Amino acid sequence: QVQLVESGGGLVQAGGSLRLSCAASGRAYSCYAMGWVRQAPGKEREFVTTITWSGGNTYYAASVKGRFTISRNNAKNTVYLQMNRLKPEDTAVYYCAAQRGSSWPTTSLYDYDYWGQGTQVTVSS
Repeated sequence: QVQLVESGGGLVQAGGSLRLSCAASGRAYSCYAMGWVRQAPGKEREFVTTITWSGGNTYYAASVKGRFTISRNNAKNTVYLQMNRLKPEDTAVYYCAAQRGSSWPTTSLYDYDYWGQGTQVTVSS
């Protein structure tokens, strides 16, 4: 079992930056691939990015590639999402998720087994 708690969301102007954190508990955390998923108002959840258990490989949705960076510190049981050059269309609730399976990278939300409660990111124009 893995528990995930996101933090770091807030209100930022377009072009600005935010860094989200996801604190994980559970002894198997470091064995899981981790991802970030977001849900904009009135839309379905969509894949943003994922990172392997070691942190050695990352994968991004086209909409955020080059602007967002995922990283993890297994010693601190934490995953990060650095978001730069934010756009109003990045406004969403951002969720951290853990994947037990070995299919990587995966953009299917069904492949993620544990979810955090989400943190709101609002980008004003």
